[in-house]
Amino acid sequence: MSPIARNAERSIYIYIAAISAVLNAVLLVAPILASKLSADLGLQPAQVGLIASVELGCFSLATVPAFLWLRKVNIRTLTIACLLVVVAGNVVSALAGSFAMLLGIRAITSFAAGSIIVVILSLSAKAANPSRAYGLFVVSQLAMGAVILFLFPLIYAQRPVSAVYLTLAVLAALCLICARCVRGDELRAVPGERSAAKRRVFPFACALVAVLGFYIALGGVWTFMGQIAIGSGIELDTASSMIGIATLFGVAASFASTLVGENARARYFVLGGFALMGISVALLYGMPGMVRFVLAAVLFKIAWSWLLPFLLAEVSRVGGPQVMNATNMAIGGGLAIGPLLAGSIIQSAGGFTVMLSVALGILAVAVLASVVVFRAANVPAGTPEQEDAPV
Repeated sequence: MSPIARNAERSIYIYIAAISAVLNAVLLVAPILASKLSADLGLQPAQVGLIASVELGCFSLATVPAFLWLRKVNIRTLTIACLLVVVAGNVVSALAGSFAMLLGIRAITSFAAGSIIVVILSLSAKAANPSRAYGLFVVSQLAMGAVILFLFPLIYAQRPVSAVYLTLAVLAALCLICARCVRGDELRAVPGERSAAKRRVFPFACALVAVLGFYIALGGVWTFMGQIAIGSGIELDTASSMIGIATLFGVAASFASTLVGENARARYFVLGGFALMGISVALLYGMPGMVRFVLAAVLFKIAWSWLLPFLLAEVSRVGGPQVMNATNMAIGGGLAIGPLLAGSIIQSAGGFTVMLSVALGILAVAVLASVVVFRAANVPAGTPEQEDAPV
């Protein structure tokens, strides 16, 4: 790679890491925002939950119109425009005095942020080292999450919710500098891509199933990790500290996957990560004690943080140019379905055993779908073998 190409690639990595960390920060500070919104605006739990759901929903729904514009627009211009909407949205959110106004503003702000995330995922797929790009996408968010987990409660404990939104506005404004890291035409449509994609429908569907299943299992188990600890007799403060430590292990694991980057053994990394996730879920059966709970939490965080960049890199190789746009919808859908499904099962079953069993079953489906993706990813589009593949 020439020095010019190397600098361009480095600029894309900076764009991916910086912007994804900041734009996903609002999802990472959700626990802080929930308590602040209740205290400052007097919102009921259902109203706080609706704001969170709308925020996540619009973040994912940005995928739908992106199918029309993703291959046509200048992504530098789009990034600047959407970041300005995010900045303005957070400023207005800080000034909002009613629930209805806040709900509408958060919907618009999240839609703009989700549009940029679509660009980031698609840009990662076209990077010279997709596994490294997705690794940066994951590790930047986990690192921001660790900062939020350990510092935000201290910084914002005595400050109103408006201070959180204004901080997010400043961070988004700083990201405007990163718009210069892309030329703008990196995702322009290339003749011939559409016809090649038509022959990869089945692998494309399996790719979405793999990502959706992964995030459903992840969201369901991780959301209730603290409740599982409490149900086992572990104190809430202790459980929170252990989960925080597990998060640091997750940062280290995703950083390691970033350093590894593209690798011929990527499929084994993914399957090994799924196996570790399964083991960690199994460790949570039967009211685990402190040692078993800590081991399960750490293994779970390491496993998914390690495998995700490699899984996304493999997924990006099938289904044509829009695969990562659809993948963003699968990610949002999984994050929304996981906690809802897990909570419903726990409530109806009166315990965690059935939920954990369902999570293991969903992981098994994701593994099977991933195997199909691995096979398709190694077959260039348009080859006789690919043309004969089932659709």
